[in-house]
Amino acid sequence: MVDIKKIRKAMLKSENKLSKYACKSKQAIREYPQDDDIRLDFARDVDKIIHSACYSRYMSKTQVFVDPINDHISTRMTHVQYVSKAARTIARALNLNEDLCEAIALGHDVGHTPYGHFGERVLNNLSKKYNDGKCFAHNLNSVRVFTVTEKKGQSLNITLQVLDGIMCHNGEMVQERYTPVNKTFEDLKREYNECLMDEGKIKRLVPMTLEGCVVRISDIIGYIGKDIDDANRLGVFNKNMLPENVKKYLGTENTEIMNSIIIDIIKNSYGKNYISMSKEVYEAVVELKKFNYDNIYYQAITPEDRERYTNTIETLYSVYSRALENKDYENDIYKIYLNQMNEDYLNNTSDAQKIIDYISGMTDNYLQRQYEKYK
Repeated sequence: MVDIKKIRKAMLKSENKLSKYACKSKQAIREYPQDDDIRLDFARDVDKIIHSACYSRYMSKTQVFVDPINDHISTRMTHVQYVSKAARTIARALNLNEDLCEAIALGHDVGHTPYGHFGERVLNNLSKKYNDGKCFAHNLNSVRVFTVTEKKGQSLNITLQVLDGIMCHNGEMVQERYTPVNKTFEDLKREYNECLMDEGKIKRLVPMTLEGCVVRISDIIGYIGKDIDDANRLGVFNKNMLPENVKKYLGTENTEIMNSIIIDIIKNSYGKNYISMSKEVYEAVVELKKFNYDNIYYQAITPEDRERYTNTIETLYSVYSRALENKDYENDIYKIYLNQMNEDYLNNTSDAQKIIDYISGMTDNYLQRQYEKYK
């Protein structure tokens, strides 16, 4: 009879071949004790994430373009897969922990709202106004989903290293070099709470593992070229408009751009305790990111759509607020959401937070159906 414990022990031992800078599974920290099985800790987190309800909802959440009339345009689901693939490629070359990279990458955006970053801004305004001044940010909300709201209000008991990578993933802040810092669960909670009250601190978050640093740069790799392909496919602009420096160092196609950045990172990070890009590629990425903002992100949603999406979210917030105030148990916030949550969540969560949790977890389509029902 095969001894599963011996196989697992051998798998743990095989990680000794990883880089001395890699985060090994034996270093994994969970807030609550958990029995071992054949999977190593970070691989187990991957399974927890892909089997979660919030992961399924990626499929119908906006990446950049809301409800595009083209089935080849990225959704939040395809984005996290691109990030995962880029991160695992870099991790394999640098001899880092691929399982840890995959878990962070696949879980990093579960906290995103419907309507993408625009929906996030609307919920942020509502949260600051009604939720004791707390900001709403998708990276913080991703941590909240896995530690509070998923599994009917129970924690999924994801490892510290994965939660930290998720919280610190924000690819909007590109850097030439990423150097990890050690943390405990207490550090994670402190940083999380500080960011809720001062969203400017989100920009200063630093991952605790090299793998977290890899995912952070891979978040950029996962969208910066694909958004160009999507915009070009939708006729937003022509790729010939790309800056010459971008064409020279990165290319014009998504595959070229991804490959250029990945190879440059591997060359400049191999055998080091940090993740880095060359000066030329870093400057090209910064220039491309600015180009995308000017020519894609600011153009992706029309002023009319902005007004409509804002009204949709704000209207539903008011509807649910009245339902909670009046204990309208026939409202869907009770029937679909709150009736499924445990007593701890129900008793220790403010009404404003309950509404934000519910709305932020919606897909674009479900949000629209709710609006049509209650407007």
